[in-house]
Amino acid sequence: MAAPIRVLPTPEAIGQDIAARIIDRIDSARRSGRRLLIGCPTGRTPRPIYSAIAQKLRATGSDISNVVLVMMDEYVVPSGRGFGYADAGNPWTCHHFARAEILEPWNDSLGEGRRLGADSVWFPDPANPARYDERIDSSGGIDYFILASGASDGHVAFNPPGSARDSRTRIIELSDETRRDNLKTFPAFKSLDAVPRHGVSVGIATIAAAKECVMVAWGSGKRMTVERMRAATRYDSDWPATIIHECRAGEIICDKEATGL
Repeated sequence: MAAPIRVLPTPEAIGQDIAARIIDRIDSARRSGRRLLIGCPTGRTPRPIYSAIAQKLRATGSDISNVVLVMMDEYVVPSGRGFGYADAGNPWTCHHFARAEILEPWNDSLGEGRRLGADSVWFPDPANPARYDERIDSSGGIDYFILASGASDGHVAFNPPGSARDSRTRIIELSDETRRDNLKTFPAFKSLDAVPRHGVSVGIATIAAAKECVMVAWGSGKRMTVERMRAATRYDSDWPATIIHECRAGEIICDKEATGL
């Protein structure tokens, strides 16, 4: 069954809508004595969401010490016989993004004991990618997964077209389309040659296993991916973002520009 689509006026409206839901789920999990695992992308698409959450935390002072951020992916570079993380000092890394655009703004207004701990921001390990799925599963699974789609090829996380439905966390050779999209997202790269050619990423099956997923698309540049998702009713490996249709509780939220209205 196809995921429902909601259209909101602006990226800011999308951010406020999803932020309210996430804060509600954090509070509910804390009252039940549970952790809440949130699957998180980096890049342009989720920025209005993370900003809106920071704004709500400044207003409410909510306790987010029960939150775990399950980051989707990270750039990797050759290291010895395998791969290692790209230097987290680079502003285009996912480690830098998580610290500068999620962890620090969310914690900024919160008192001691109410903050998100640095050890509660998880990344897949390029030395043992499969361990990430095991860690997620043993922690009860991802409760709420924020998803974003590549504009030019529908990649989700670093999963390119052709990714198998049963794929799990692994090292992926990044397609040129994905690297071009990331160059637009992080101008600090300066040139396509500077964008790493590999990443460690959750797989399609990792995403589909989440208890709840929301696929976010805004701006005129995302019209193609919205059209492709609307045309599908199940996973199509030619456009990986269509995995939203196979999530247990999946929804697509976009703005008017992304729909062409």
